[in-house]
Amino acid sequence: MVNELKRKLARGEVALGTFITLNCPDLVEIAGLAGFDFCIIDTEHGPGDAESIQHMIRAAELRGITPVVRVTNPEATTILRILDVGAAGIQAPQVNSRKTAEDVVRFAKYFPKGERGACLTRSSRYGFVEGVAQYFEEANRETMVILHCENKQGLECLDDIASVEGVDVVFVGPYDLSQSFGIPGQIYHPVMVEAVAKALAVAKRAGKPAGIFVSSVEEAKARIEQG
Repeated sequence: MVNELKRKLARGEVALGTFITLNCPDLVEIAGLAGFDFCIIDTEHGPGDAESIQHMIRAAELRGITPVVRVTNPEATTILRILDVGAAGIQAPQVNSRKTAEDVVRFAKYFPKGERGACLTRSSRYGFVEGVAQYFEEANRETMVILHCENKQGLECLDDIASVEGVDVVFVGPYDLSQSFGIPGQIYHPVMVEAVAKALAVAKRAGKPAGIFVSSVEEAKARIEQG
């Protein structure tokens, strides 16, 4: 198992993805055919359950696009079920403390890096692997952990959050972040410009790639230029 998204980010390259909020494997296939590097299957705001997500992950694998799943909450069972059906990474919303960040990593990784429950499910090819111990090592190495910075409380302690071992990406959610500052939807308000710049600076200090939601090609180009 090789996580191409993780490899690309490790090389310092830009990765482009899209959110999928509908239970439709065809949309995942289309995203792959369109050339996106990854898709974020959204269960926080979308209706997907583990069964439907599994089919969407299959579609991603078919078209060579990395399937990341935004979970409904950063709880152990939620993360376990999503990873067991084959997600290459999990994206946790509203991570507002170092403890929550540590918990997410712990729930996403097997011993000795965490305490993810062990079972020979789809993620381990139903046991058709060269060795279970080797699979655990590969899963720990390849599974991505992406954490949302989308609340001023989380922004205030982002240095602590981003420095947690096992966190791969800091992802800014600009609309929720703007709400937490009392300026909902004003994502280019001076307060938000400063907040996003701070999040990017923190991610760079921690040696972690940063991501952000955009709604247009022009905005994507501007954010890429920003770093």
